[in-house]
Amino acid sequence: MVRFKHRYLLCEVVSDDPRCRLSLEDRVLGGLIRDTIARVHGTFGAASCSIGFAVRYLNAYTGIVLLRCRKEFYQLVCSALPFITYLENKGHRYPCFLNTLHVGGTIRTCQKFLIRYNRRQLLILLQNCTDEAEREAIQKSVTRSCLLEERSDEEELSDNGGEEEAAEAME
Repeated sequence: MVRFKHRYLLCEVVSDDPRCRLSLEDRVLGGLIRDTIARVHGTFGAASCSIGFAVRYLNAYTGIVLLRCRKEFYQLVCSALPFITYLENKGHRYPCFLNTLHVGGTIRTCQKFLIRYNRRQLLILLQNCTDEAEREAIQKSVTRSCLLEERSDEEELSDNGGEEEAAEAME
């Protein structure tokens, strides 16, 4: 049996309007990308990219999108992305564009790149702070989000441990 190889494209939705990112849906974005591929590359592009194409991850708050396509045709998808100039959802049309950040062979390599990319962006954000109060506000916000993630992980572990203790007590 032959395994089909894929490429994962890590993209960022860039828009001046914050409502654009919040109205993102994977179904709408996937359809928009398919339509753009058909418009740019014709029926050949639409047919070759329709097999194996999927929106694997979408974060509406950060605007990060992970697209999966077949290895042979990832260049068709990459070449069609600059032609996306707007996002239309629920009757609203938002001007935006997709910035390709990384092309990888696995989801894991894209995740590693995204961590490095976010760290660099955070450093740039901290360097561009105008005063100390703004810098402290950003640091508190990052620390708070990290602590919330750790607490939720600890709660999941304690919830699982509590279930096991209850099962042991019943026996």
